Amino acid sequence: MNNGIHFIAGLPRSGSTLLAGILRQNPAFHAGMTSPVGAMYMALESSMSRRNETAVFIDDEQRRAVLKGLFRNYYKTIHPKKTVFDTNRAWCTKLPALGQLFPEARVICCVRNIGWIMDSVERLIRRNAFELSGMFGFEAGGTVYSRVNRLASSDGLVGYALDALREAVFGEDAHRLILVEYQALTRAPGDTFRLLYEMLGLPHFQHDFENVDYQAEDFDLALGSRGLHTVRRRVEWRERATVLPPDLFDRFTNDMFWRSASVAERNIPVIRVSE
Repeated sequence: MNNGIHFIAGLPRSGSTLLAGILRQNPAFHAGMTSPVGAMYMALESSMSRRNETAVFIDDEQRRAVLKGLFRNYYKTIHPKKTVFDTNRAWCTKLPALGQLFPEARVICCVRNIGWIMDSVERLIRRNAFELSGMFGFEAGGTVYSRVNRLASSDGLVGYALDALREAVFGEDAHRLILVEYQALTRAPGDTFRLLYEMLGLPHFQHDFENVDYQAEDFDLALGSRGLHTVRRRVEWRERATVLPPDLFDRFTNDMFWRSASVAERNIPVIRVSE
């Protein structure tokens, strides 16, 4: 990578697409929603594992070269002169390897109150009232409770990402993380990006928070989840009441673990606003 690479991960419905949409305003950056690189990376890992009987001929140095070559070759013709921000929630589970492949890389993790994440997904489902979502296997008979339970499971959209984030935060490579709360990104985008540039050690760029443009309609339609990656043109915080039953929303009250004293002791930067 001629100009380096960083990663975007964290929780769904927490601003990662918005973050990428703003970053890509900088002509020196390439950023986007979930890229194919993460899936290809894990497919290569699997094919080079002992599951493949010929893996006995592959040593660790060759594995590193193959995996690093994936990034180099994928981005070579796209933006050879730009700093890349590659997005995938699975990157939180790959910090030890990413640290060896790209020692200077940071992983920006977007985070948000879990109840509001569940609320955001449920609102999306209700907006698409005549279209079943691939997030729930295109099932027709679900309730808000079954949908939230599925999202929260360890292999669900939210549960997997939350477990991956915990793994990263309490792992030995946590110093690579930068956590960005959704409220900071939407309430104080100017301050958030000023801090982000400082933490990344990159020259500041004046972003336009009134005109953010990002389109992903085709991808969302294929998932049966129209609007999943929609980014509003103006960056702003909007107060609202939850559509979830109170008991369901309150279930996640204590899940913002990144605000705990145990995380603060690890000196992981968290960009947030005072409440």
